[in-house]
Amino acid sequence: MFQARLRPARPRQGRHLAGAAVCVAALFTLTSCGGVQGGGGSGEDAEKYPTKTVEWTAPSDPGGSTDLISRAAAKALEDPLGQSVVVENKAGANGAVGGKEILGREPDGYSLVMLFQSLMSIGPHTVVDDDPIKMSDMDVISGLTVEDYVLVVPAQSDIETLDDLLAKKSVKYGTTGAGTGSELAQALLFGDAGVKAGGIPFDGGAPTVTALLGSQVDVGAVHVAEAAPHLTSEKLRPLAVFAKERIDFLPDVPTAVESGHDVVVDQRRWVAGPAGLPDNVVSELRAALKKAFKDPEYGKFLENNYIGRWEASPDAVVKQVETAKVRYGELIDKFGLDLKSEG
Repeated sequence: MFQARLRPARPRQGRHLAGAAVCVAALFTLTSCGGVQGGGGSGEDAEKYPTKTVEWTAPSDPGGSTDLISRAAAKALEDPLGQSVVVENKAGANGAVGGKEILGREPDGYSLVMLFQSLMSIGPHTVVDDDPIKMSDMDVISGLTVEDYVLVVPAQSDIETLDDLLAKKSVKYGTTGAGTGSELAQALLFGDAGVKAGGIPFDGGAPTVTALLGSQVDVGAVHVAEAAPHLTSEKLRPLAVFAKERIDFLPDVPTAVESGHDVVVDQRRWVAGPAGLPDNVVSELRAALKKAFKDPEYGKFLENNYIGRWEASPDAVVKQVETAKVRYGELIDKFGLDLKSEG
């Protein structure tokens, strides 16, 4: 019988993807252009901040990790910021729809958006987009969280282990969308194992879990937080995690690496605003977030939902994005995968 053994979330500031070169020149270019770091504007209209409700966009459907983390962080941010922080859902294209809308707004600090590694590091390799979001389009306020992907099957499935899955002649797997870590991790796994497999994209973690519970797909990879309630109720069965080492939250679940498949994919999230935020706005937001991170209820939310802390600096966020982009590109080329889809 599987039991999800909860252990406290711990910061993972330095777990980078090994073997990838960091685009240092790109980093310097981005930070020098006003994007990423913030502080690109000033003026009398920005002297007092905030004076009204702040909108925080979760570029996903309700119920998935992006939505849940956004709501928990926004709630914790309200007291130190001194204003209401309202979460709006704007789903589509693995976060690109909501991200583009918010980053195209006035950089006044009243429009924030959660963005994530899959959009910026995997998307360029898998999604055809004539106008993709760039790191220079945003001022990163702070890193937020890191999550691992867990590979799960419906409880009624005859697949008991990862070896059972990879012994199948063909597999129908569910993903949380095109250009996501869920898609990439499974495509790499099946490509490495030489298994004929077809991916079915859903729009986020919540609908992917629903499809798994209804046995619409054979297997799927979702964030631990999204699978956790169904793991503890034994409606889903974990086969592996796509982490470098076994994770604290699911210590009894092996990694894909243990089975001989060097597939390591995680998800990292940060909060940002449109490039050109005034200096005082950036300072106020960062100071408020530091206090929000210490909120006991926010900490309890992270622990209860199997989410790790990644409260990284803007520079560290950019470095991780570029490192992951290179690493994932190398793996896609290694296995000769064609994951391109229209954005």
